[in-house]
Amino acid sequence: MTLAAAGTSLSAIAQGQPRLSEKDPQAAGLGYVEDATKTDAKKFPKYASGQLCSNCVLYQGKASDALAGCAIFAGKQVVGKGWCNAWAKKAG
Repeated sequence: MTLAAAGTSLSAIAQGQPRLSEKDPQAAGLGYVEDATKTDAKKFPKYASGQLCSNCVLYQGKASDALAGCAIFAGKQVVGKGWCNAWAKKAG
């Protein structure tokens, strides 16, 4: 029960966070894009089709969430269909 309440609290906190801009210096440095299909694969060869913020271990929401917090971009929400060079596959 405590875990469910904690998850609800985190979700409520994330909803109050501003959306990360692609122009944010940290976001730009990591190649963050709101649409993963627009990733510059020449500049970021680590990118592979199917990699999304929503299936990254750093994404702090459910895979179905359109926006959620990210452990890399503290205090900001990222787009679930986005991508950045810090992407790491979520286990499971």
